[in-house]
Amino acid sequence: MKALPTSPCPMRSPNLAKPGSGRRWRSLPIAMIVLALGLPLLLTTWIGGSDAWQRVGQFPLGILLLMLTLAALCWNLNAARLRLMLGGRAGALGQHGALGIELASKFALCATPGGSGGAATLLVLLAQRGLPPSKGSAVFLIDQGCDMLFFLSMLGGLVLWSLIGDVHWPHQVLVQSALAGLVIIATLVCLLIYHLPRLLRAQRFRLTWLSRYRRRRLARGFLGFRQALKVTLALPRTTLLAMMALTTAHWLMRYSLLYLAVLGVGGNIDWVWTFLTQMLAMAASQLSFLPGGAGAAEVGVGSLLLPLMAAEQAAAAVLIWRLVSYHLYLAAGAPFFLSYGFRLFRRNASIDGYLPETKKEHP
Repeated sequence: MKALPTSPCPMRSPNLAKPGSGRRWRSLPIAMIVLALGLPLLLTTWIGGSDAWQRVGQFPLGILLLMLTLAALCWNLNAARLRLMLGGRAGALGQHGALGIELASKFALCATPGGSGGAATLLVLLAQRGLPPSKGSAVFLIDQGCDMLFFLSMLGGLVLWSLIGDVHWPHQVLVQSALAGLVIIATLVCLLIYHLPRLLRAQRFRLTWLSRYRRRRLARGFLGFRQALKVTLALPRTTLLAMMALTTAHWLMRYSLLYLAVLGVGGNIDWVWTFLTQMLAMAASQLSFLPGGAGAAEVGVGSLLLPLMAAEQAAAAVLIWRLVSYHLYLAAGAPFFLSYGFRLFRRNASIDGYLPETKKEHP
């Protein structure tokens, strides 16, 4: 009998991935973080040149220490707010433990595009302390609700002041339009949340292009967010006032970092303008695909400072502000994130090592 001809190329399984493809995907987040860390340095050199680096080298040590102190106070204020929101539901949580959770969550938030890793890290760390993910997500939404209420109040005040008061801002019409747009968006979001059950029942607002499972999951998420806000508003007034006081103190301190950086490089700008600059730039940075909104945050703040400062001063101020408000969060939160991650990995490894033994003993 004549032998059948063999194929010159052996058949490959379609499920086998190309060699090195997983390695490329794993190296992508690292490359994005490296780019986010190095981009402020490149922008400083591009905008201010060697004069900007000279300004950075001459930055007063006293102002730098004050900025570092304010950043540390911001961390502790957020940790105290977390303890207040939990109210003992995650066990006996002291200030040090809450500070570790806060810094680990902020590291994940700063190290992922759009801050997507912050909420996931917070839920995992709270679940390790016995708080279910459903209640942990409510805590996260309460935290976001306090921030949204603060910024909505500040936006309304700034819009009212810009329309009534005698202010002279660079690009005043553009800034007023942006502020008014943010207020309108925030108001529409509030109305959407208030009328959410009615909208979900309406036939015209059903997303027919999504599957039934995805529609139900999306509706549950929206309703859970609304319920968390209702639970927040049902808290005692003293608790709500304390949470809002901590939120206000945190953001006022954190948004004062740029003002101190401007003073340190010899600039003379009102605190309100630096606050407004950060608010608009950080809103625009959400469109950046890099962690921490890198690139968009620096360009946005720098472009709003340039009409009032020299180029080298603006570049140096943006660099120092970014080092304290972003890079310092990464440096301080990395040890806590790695420590919690190692504990979780060791715990899962011990569980995986125990399960085969139980299967052998009880076939």
